[in-house]
Amino acid sequence: MNYGAYFGKGLSYAEFLQRHGTEEQRRRWQAVYDKVSLSAVQQTLLRGFAREMKLLVTAGAWCGDCVNQCPILARIAEQNERIQIRYFDRDEHAELSEALSLCGAPRVPSVVFLSEDNFVCGRYGDRTLSKYRQLAAEQLAPACPTGIAPPEDSLQERVVQEWLDEFERIQLMLRTSGRLRKLHGD
Repeated sequence: MNYGAYFGKGLSYAEFLQRHGTEEQRRRWQAVYDKVSLSAVQQTLLRGFAREMKLLVTAGAWCGDCVNQCPILARIAEQNERIQIRYFDRDEHAELSEALSLCGAPRVPSVVFLSEDNFVCGRYGDRTLSKYRQLAAEQLAPACPTGIAPPEDSLQERVVQEWLDEFERIQLMLRTSGRLRKLHGD
């Protein structure tokens, strides 16, 4: 799969919602976007990213997990112009969705992180660990061992931090890459 070729075909956050979302879906995404906040420490971390990162995100405007996570990605990308995200509708881009499928299905949101020269650096999605812990506690509670889910605090804050951790992991991969350090002379 030539992810670099796909990147140029993707939509910005606003374009994706305008093209694929209904008025009600856009309202829901906006409500989550308005609630997402990054601490000063998180903002400083993101603003310090030195390497370009490209993300391809397969999503659905109708998808609840996308509603809750894609606005987080948008807020993260706002902190540094080196973070470039392109969104793709899962159904419209079936080949990409299939390439990014998880657990045997084209689940959303699915993300592939690319270097500036379009090498795959990582994949993430469809839900973060905190979200899966919440689902397990709700759906498997009688069968789950005690302690599978941590004490409840803000799920959104935990999900934001887990996404930030993945962005930082990829950025550190890019910063310590011998190939890219040679290219950039650092």
